[in-house]
Amino acid sequence: MPAAQVVHIHEIGDYHEQVRRGADLLRQGGVVVLPTETVYGAAADITQSTGRERLRAMRSGGEGRPFIVHLADRAQASRYLGPVSDLAQRMMRKLWPGPVAIIFDVPEARRTEVASRFKLTESDLYENGTITLRCPDHPVASDVIGGVEEPVALSMVPTSRGTPEHMNWDEVADKVDLIFDAGPSRFAKPSTIVRMRDGGGAAGGYEIVREGIYDQRIIERLLRTTVLFVCSGNTCRSPMAEALARSILARKLEVAPDQLESKGVSVVSAGSLALPGARAAVPAVEAVKPFGADLSRHRSRPLSVELIHAADVIFTMSRAHARDVVALVPAAAEKTLTLDPEGDIEDPIGGDASLYQELAGQLNTLIEKRLAERQLA
Repeated sequence: MPAAQVVHIHEIGDYHEQVRRGADLLRQGGVVVLPTETVYGAAADITQSTGRERLRAMRSGGEGRPFIVHLADRAQASRYLGPVSDLAQRMMRKLWPGPVAIIFDVPEARRTEVASRFKLTESDLYENGTITLRCPDHPVASDVIGGVEEPVALSMVPTSRGTPEHMNWDEVADKVDLIFDAGPSRFAKPSTIVRMRDGGGAAGGYEIVREGIYDQRIIERLLRTTVLFVCSGNTCRSPMAEALARSILARKLEVAPDQLESKGVSVVSAGSLALPGARAAVPAVEAVKPFGADLSRHRSRPLSVELIHAADVIFTMSRAHARDVVALVPAAAEKTLTLDPEGDIEDPIGGDASLYQELAGQLNTLIEKRLAERQLA
């Protein structure tokens, strides 16, 4: 087999054409190397016998194990699962896309139906009544997988890291058909594996089978109900909104604002252009005091992928901030809203105290309404 072409994804001008090419190769039984946020994976459409057997031959120590199906988006999980608990649904919503593989229990009848539909043996997908699914947080993997209707599985590719700009693909170039090189992975570490323990109940439970990028502490934090407010510098509008929301939710839950996290609720703010560590503007601190809100300990933080993933809902101060959020995490579009649906909330920086006081009242009214709409207050 000739050496596979390496597509340097940051250097090409025909990205969508290359994605279509990758998806076509998978549908034809080819093997394509895809980047994820953790490691690179050799991908195959496992309904194609050629691709399935080639991928099986590349696996290290797992030849007889089911394939790990990778999803273009979390909605695809329903193709392989039966009913799942509320916790499992929350897991998928909060941890995907992201560096977590989740093991689900699947009823026998559903396993049989799925395997028959894809013309696979049950053992290709399921083991001891379970299936392992992963939804990677990388646009190239998502786009290529999304171009294939059938189950796509990935198996980790052992590669030397090469230069900061390019990986060293000599070890696998003669075993695959195409390689998408997007540079070093964001984490360069295996994903976390979580096993759902639904037990037939609505709540269920889980255990960490393998710690990877996320440990128990991080997963517990991500599973909280989190409200994120976003502005530019994170010194006026979004910290004011954060403090006011804390006060509103604390009254609702009958706790002090600093006890919200003990109730599983987190309220945070960030700035799309923020530098870390700046204090809130003094007029902003004073303006929220009459509402029982405290901004004295606030320190600014930049908007990040991790903050976006952790959030259940994201309220932005303007449409431009909403675009900034979605640019970082496209899948966050469905949970990103402008706080004022009728227009942007102007930055008060440079204004006098009365402007900040007016803004505090406006924010408090909008937040009460928005949280009520989301059944959070």
